[in-house]
Amino acid sequence: MVTFLLWCILLVLCWPLAIVALIVYPFLWLIFLPLGIIGIAIDGVLKLIYALFALPFKIVSGSKLSNR
Repeated sequence: MVTFLLWCILLVLCWPLAIVALIVYPFLWLIFLPLGIIGIAIDGVLKLIYALFALPFKIVSGSKLSNR
C-alpha cells in the first residue's frame, strides 16, 4: 500500500519520470533475472563444496543430531 501511495505521489509531482520508470522497470527486471538465477546456482555449488569438506570433520567430531 505504501508503494502504491509513493507511486501516486511520483505520478502527480513528476509524471514524465513516473512514465519512464513504468516503461524501463520491466526491461531492468529482464536484465537482472538471469543474474539472480546464476547467484542461486553459485550459492548452491558453494554450499555443496562446503558440505563435502565439512563432512569428514563432522564424522570425526560426531554430529549433535546423533547424540539425541
